[in-house]
Amino acid sequence: MKKLLPLACALGFIAQPALAANNITNLQGLGQADFRALSEDLGSALSYKPAAPATPQGVTGFDIGLEVTQTNMAKSSQLWSTITGGNAVSSLYVPKLTVAKGLPFGIDIAGFISKVPTTNISLTGAELRYAILDGGMATPAVAVRGAFTKLSGVNQLSFDTKSLDVSISKGFVMVTPYAGVGQVWTNSSANVAGLGGANLSTNFTQSKVFAGAKLSLGVVNFVGEVDKTGAARSVTLKMGFGW
Repeated sequence: MKKLLPLACALGFIAQPALAANNITNLQGLGQADFRALSEDLGSALSYKPAAPATPQGVTGFDIGLEVTQTNMAKSSQLWSTITGGNAVSSLYVPKLTVAKGLPFGIDIAGFISKVPTTNISLTGAELRYAILDGGMATPAVAVRGAFTKLSGVNQLSFDTKSLDVSISKGFVMVTPYAGVGQVWTNSSANVAGLGGANLSTNFTQSKVFAGAKLSLGVVNFVGEVDKTGAARSVTLKMGFGW
């Protein structure tokens, strides 16, 4: 798994030429309103993206994938020049190495690790999903998901998200479309009091809607997903290997 992470990071690096050495090192330059705007965009970008239908994988099911999520910085694009000393950032690209495993009773677990290229952002996340309806030839699958992500690597920022969503999907031969709605809870605080900065902290909730489709070609699968969390739109592309 760890040997594949550099490849996932390379995919993100290729996709984001505007992010030249944009390490977050100057949060003390923000006021509370700007810090809230930045945190909302980070909550949209770094919260958990399902990138999977509601259908349970089953006890023998397993999937490992490379994934990249692009999120537009709807409220904080210009703020990145302040917090990094670099350029404004219109989009943030987050590459991930993902693993998912099916368990008994319609339960699935999954997780990911990520290092955002040209930044000091590292991210981990995990989910627990339960299929209320398994789905079949004539019926859709319905699932509820709880997920968590945590940022690391940025000394000035303590940041995590929790999310809860419900999704529905229905398979048609090789293609399985899906859609869902949910809520994301973000906790964000800046460790800059000793650097002459204000005591910056914010906790908030954002609504999310998402839709996508999975194309299954034997042991290889492809997923495309569009997500809107708060004001920011995200697009996720994934290539997976599993059964």
